[in-house]
Amino acid sequence: MKSLTETFKNVGVSKAYGEPIRLDGKELVPVALVSFGFGGGTEGGDPDAAGSGGGGGGFVFPLGVYAHDDGGRLNFRPNPLSLTACLVPLVCAVGLALRGALRARR
Repeated sequence: MKSLTETFKNVGVSKAYGEPIRLDGKELVPVALVSFGFGGGTEGGDPDAAGSGGGGGGFVFPLGVYAHDDGGRLNFRPNPLSLTACLVPLVCAVGLALRGALRARR
């Protein structure tokens, strides 16, 4: 457990906000949604039951970058692909709700 703790103690912020990179003379800071989880089990009280185990997993979803505009202000620029992936379920849910409301009105 100690080894696992040491490995993942800096995962949160350091993975959500990546190392700054330079592109075309501008400094960009990548931003992502990071989620991970772990679980484990032990042998139960039943002697005929199976043994123990554990596992884990996670994902990183790129949201966009922070970059300075020409005026020197810091702006967030969303990743268009991620924005589309997030909006598709929302648009579908609104469409289904609207369809249900129109059917109920009849």
